[in-house]
Order: sequence, then structure tokens, then C-alpha cells
Amino acid sequence: MDQFFGYVRPDGSAGIRNYLLILSGTVYANSTAERVANTIEGAIAITHPLGRCQVKPDLRTTFKTLVGMGKNPNVGGVVVIDHFREEGCTAEEIAHEISQTGKPVEVVNIRHAGGAIAATAEATRKAMLIKRQISRLRREPVPISNLLFGLNCGTSDTTSGLGSNPSLGFCSDKIIAQGGRSILAEVTELMGAEDYIRERAVTPEVGERIVAAIQHFERRALESGEDIRGSQPTGDNIVGGLSSIEEKSLGAYQKSGSATIMDLIDYAEAPAKDPGLYVMYTPGHGSESITGIAAAGAQVLVFSTGGGHVINHPIMPTIRITSNVNSYQAMQDTLELDLSDIFNGDLSLEAAGDLIYDEVLETCNGKLTKSEILKEYTGFAIHRTGVSI
Repeated sequence: MDQFFGYVRPDGSAGIRNYLLILSGTVYANSTAERVANTIEGAIAITHPLGRCQVKPDLRTTFKTLVGMGKNPNVGGVVVIDHFREEGCTAEEIAHEISQTGKPVEVVNIRHAGGAIAATAEATRKAMLIKRQISRLRREPVPISNLLFGLNCGTSDTTSGLGSNPSLGFCSDKIIAQGGRSILAEVTELMGAEDYIRERAVTPEVGERIVAAIQHFERRALESGEDIRGSQPTGDNIVGGLSSIEEKSLGAYQKSGSATIMDLIDYAEAPAKDPGLYVMYTPGHGSESITGIAAAGAQVLVFSTGGGHVINHPIMPTIRITSNVNSYQAMQDTLELDLSDIFNGDLSLEAAGDLIYDEVLETCNGKLTKSEILKEYTGFAIHRTGVSI
């Protein structure tokens, strides 16, 4: 059984990075969070436009997502910054939930501190002390069964469903066979794959719940005036040769491999500990989708792309792969793996899956992705369903 070298947390999880997270509780704390993160070595700022004046379901999703960022095993410690109190999503409530992991967590309130400059000084000092504390941690051997693996795709074309996606499925199967877990998201891009999902679900009830989730998302879009079947595939998919949402979905589904589908989980919800594949209720919107996966606790994600994509989650290293040789040659600064030899017969899908798996292990052991090196933090966005109030 394989292993990787990770940072073991007090709750038994293992991170592949040891970030200090500077977490903004609301939009109005973003600038302070960014100032602190820019000062502290190895700190990552999570900023966003939410946290206030949201309908209750969206506020709960924001809260759950921010808590999930702090709980993610790649985070060693957290400073939560807020400017006031939004009941149901206060900095104290966020910090309390994160502290259940045993990680060091501090709270700074801009209003109570005396304004932006004083809050910046207080948060910087607290962040420095946490950084000193977590910098003592060293990597330890961890079984691959500790890995929660994220699956996503975007800017898909005709090569995706035939090359990079099924290869990613082999990689996912290999992780699950050793006791790991994978998350497949983007339920809007499972339309047309319902029968396959029913066949693979651990029980008929799980299969029907996932199919109902796909239908629910389509109804939500229709109620807003958007017909997914008329607007998908997107323009970049059409340029890439895809003709319908069903064709796009059957290609996207390939990245799920062949492991048993264990359950449907809500957006940003951590899956059970049982090995296998979990389907998360997310849109196809890449940043919202992978943020849900990261909030669930995934340490690493592989993003399969046909036409090329620059997405990267701030705290979940994102490995970009393609089997389109033209895209790889055009975006070598962005993409990690070129699997296009699949199409000239020099690389089997299973061997391509092994290449992805090796890249995942190296990344878990500390190898930086290209987007990490370039600080491309393009992949954080929180899903929402309602209006601002």
C-alpha cells in the first residue's frame, strides 16, 4: 500500500500543505485579511463578497464553507477577521467550529480593535505566533487511505471524455482501492448519465437521491429562466466539438472511474469515512464546485481540461491535465500533464492513470503545482441560491 508524507493534525487528518489561513468573515474584512496575509510568510488569505445580507440558506452555506476552509487538513492554523457580528456567521462561531479540530484559531474584530490599522496589527501579531507554532510541524508517513481526492473538469472538448477523463477515473479507482475516497461534483454535468449512476450506487436509494439532485438542479435553473439543455454545452465546449449536454455529461462522468458510489453529499459537506466515490451537489461553475470539494476536506484535486484552464484552489493544490496536445503546447505554463499520447497509441488509459497517480503522490509529498508557484488563486467562490437582502 502506498503512502505520502503529510502534516498530521490533532484530529487525525493529514495535510499535504501547512498553511496559515487568514480567513475573512465578511466582505468588509477582506482588505485587512489581505494585508495580514501579505505580511506573514506562508499565509493564505481567503476573501469573498458574502457573509452579510444573505437569505438564511445562503448564510448557512457561507458559514459551512468558511468553516470547511479552516478545517481542511492543509490548514495548520487560522485567524478569522470580521468587522461586526452577523448572527449565524460570526467570526466567533466560525472559530469555534474550526477549533474542534484542535488547531490554533484566533479571532480579530476590526470594530473592537479600533479600526483597520489597529486590527491589522492585532491580526498580524496573532498570525505570527500561530505561524511560529505550526512551523515546528514535520511531515510524517501517512497511508493513502487518509487521502480525500477531488475530481473536476472544465473547458471540455472531444478529447476529454475519451482521454484525460477516463484516465483520471483510473487514478481515482487506484486511490479508493487503497482505502481512500474521491468526490465527484458538478451535478449539472451528470444529466444523461443517470442510468450509469443508478447501476453504480451502493443502494438503489442512493442512486435515486443522486438522480433527484440532478433533476432538482435543472428545476432551479428553469425557475430562473435558464434552460440548461438549451444553454449547454457552453461556447468553449462547442468550439471543442461537443454537441449536447448529454454528450458533455457522458464525457465528464468518465472521470469518476468504476468504484462504488457511496452517497450523495451536500455542498461543502464532509463525506463519511467509508472508502469509495461520493457525489457532491454543486453546479458546474468551476470555482464554486472545487470550493465545495475543498470545504469537504479534500487535500488535492485533479482538474481535467480539453481546451485549457487556469483554475487553482488557494488551499487545495490543483493539478491540471489534458489529452489535447494543442492545448498543452499553448498552455505549458499552466498545465501539469500532457496525456495526448493516448491518441497515437503510445499510452493506454490505465498507464495515463498511473501518470496522474504519480503526479498526485508527488504533489502530496510537497512538489508544487505550477499555479501554486505563480500564486494563481483563481478557484475560490461560494455557491448561493437566493438573493441578497
